[in-house]
Amino acid sequence: MTNAGQIQDAVEKVEALDILINNAGVDLHNDLSDRANLERHLAVNLFGTYAVSQAFLPLVARSHGAMVNVLSLAALASVPFTPAYSVSKAAAFSLTQSLRALWAGRGVKVHAVFAGPVDTDMTRYLTYQSFLRVRRARHPRQPGKRRRGHLPRSHVGVYREGWRTGATKALERQFTAYVPQSEANIA
Repeated sequence: MTNAGQIQDAVEKVEALDILINNAGVDLHNDLSDRANLERHLAVNLFGTYAVSQAFLPLVARSHGAMVNVLSLAALASVPFTPAYSVSKAAAFSLTQSLRALWAGRGVKVHAVFAGPVDTDMTRYLTYQSFLRVRRARHPRQPGKRRRGHLPRSHVGVYREGWRTGATKALERQFTAYVPQSEANIA
């Protein structure tokens, strides 16, 4: 996501694209005392998402498709032990909202996914045992099948209605009205 040549190579291998999912990310724990650490988070989680989105835009626009940026609940509320990750995901959320407004005129839908705790290698060391106990109780492990964790469905409903009718969505709709049609159609 941070190598322009590799991104261009990937674009050249794709003839048509209906949906682009930006899911790559990095989480290097810190206390914001190391600027290089913050810059690494921004390079991958913000600028990488931007670079891949820009590179694949012509293909997605041709199909009137969609882009999905996998963010994090950390974009909405900073996580104390990984603030640089939170900063970068908040910036990626703002990028997502901006692209949604700017690219709507091209027929491209831009979505955000706010993942909660996910049982992956990136979070393997975290001690969110209560989350895992609830998850395992509701969804027992099937023999031979590896399971990835996710935010329990009961938590999703709490946030869903607020996103549809809350202040953030209302402001996003108001600000979208300010996008001149000439800019909404920029390549």
